Amino acid sequence: MSFSVDVVVMAAGKGTRMRSNKPKVLHRLGGRALAQHVIDTAVRLSARSVVVITGHEAERVEAGLAAPAGCATALRYVRQEPQLGTGHAVQQAAPLLPDDGVTLVLSGDVPLTRVETLQALLDLCAGEYLALLTLEMTDPTGYGRIVRSADGSVQAIVEQKDASEAQKAITEIYSGIMAVPTRLLRGWLARLDNRNAQNEYYLTDVVKSAVADGQGVKAHRIHDAIQVAGVNSPLQLAELERAHQRRQAESFMEQGVRLADPARFDLRGELVCGQDVEIDVNCVFEGRVLLGQGVRIGANCVIANAQIDDGAVIHPFTHIDGEKLGVRVGADALIGPFARLRPGAQLGPEVHIGNFVEVKNSTLAAGAKANHLAYLGDATVGERVNYGAGSITANYDGANKHRTVIEADVHVGSNSVLVAPVTIGAGGTVGAGSVITKDAPAGALSVSRGKPFTVPDWKRPAKKAG
Repeated sequence: MSFSVDVVVMAAGKGTRMRSNKPKVLHRLGGRALAQHVIDTAVRLSARSVVVITGHEAERVEAGLAAPAGCATALRYVRQEPQLGTGHAVQQAAPLLPDDGVTLVLSGDVPLTRVETLQALLDLCAGEYLALLTLEMTDPTGYGRIVRSADGSVQAIVEQKDASEAQKAITEIYSGIMAVPTRLLRGWLARLDNRNAQNEYYLTDVVKSAVADGQGVKAHRIHDAIQVAGVNSPLQLAELERAHQRRQAESFMEQGVRLADPARFDLRGELVCGQDVEIDVNCVFEGRVLLGQGVRIGANCVIANAQIDDGAVIHPFTHIDGEKLGVRVGADALIGPFARLRPGAQLGPEVHIGNFVEVKNSTLAAGAKANHLAYLGDATVGERVNYGAGSITANYDGANKHRTVIEADVHVGSNSVLVAPVTIGAGGTVGAGSVITKDAPAGALSVSRGKPFTVPDWKRPAKKAG
């Protein structure tokens, strides 16, 4: 491609049918705003610049979007106030578009157009022609129709409200996406008028100007409606979400990932998988997740911002969320079912975290085990530690967090409380039901017993007479 591409993203509309206070283009698909998908697509096309046209809640929209880190594409914004149609919108962007490039017009609520489709459209434009992306539809109601001459060349786009009965019968529609040499677009924008049923300036009228000037108008026709589907209601958003997730699932399966059911897979961020990964149904991945070779993910897991090393098994109903600190699960570890790993959990190889165990901001060395009903917060746990059921680290004194250190080969009995800051020396044992408030030397038996619980006399049931 010998010409530069500048992308214009239409994002000024209100989207009242969404019935939400959030601007339409900020509703999320796969964890990202609709318009962010469009910007990211432009970046993958190596666009020189992206100009986002905002209007309704412009400041909120502009704050909610960004260029991907490290990309060379410049991201800029212009305002369309008031909103007088699509042509009027692009007129606002025109001063930011250099004459030596091609302008690619995209819609901020149409997130699933494939990069290769847009590249084909740009190739058709070739820096010389007005090129339209069109779609063949069984029911074209509501869309602008592509009017062709007898030889098949494009003559006009006629909006539904302005179409004759014969034109309404046309099944090829305009998608809202076009590529046009900017030097030509600038003059055609200046000739737009609002003499139509909506009293708006239609961008589609540039086709009439191009034809009148003897400039060729080409069309790249596709049959995949999802690529040009917009979002105007919660139902349409949900339909696009499923289409997006299915597309992602198929991509992973092509790479060799085994999904139990691609229809029950949700990725709302970035997922990187090694070889021989298996993922069961109803799993959700958020943020950045790395799965090593041979990892198995059980059903109904939610995993966010985590690295899971080779051979680890995440049993069903496990919740892992690293947030900013991240979570790491070591090679061949066993996690769950019904386990929770919170930010800062760093688990070594062959660690076992069982049902209803929560780990937060703690490191567990190789072979450590906490198999049931336990809490480890702000703890450093050594190799081969066995942490008993019902035991907790009491790490918070109401003002500050303190650390618990459990050295290698310690056995912590069930229903124990380790009150931080405290260290249990290597090879020691904490007796069941103990409350430990002082450091224990290596190899020691630590036992603490409180006074037996008694019921005050005034709470005792009255004795029956006789």
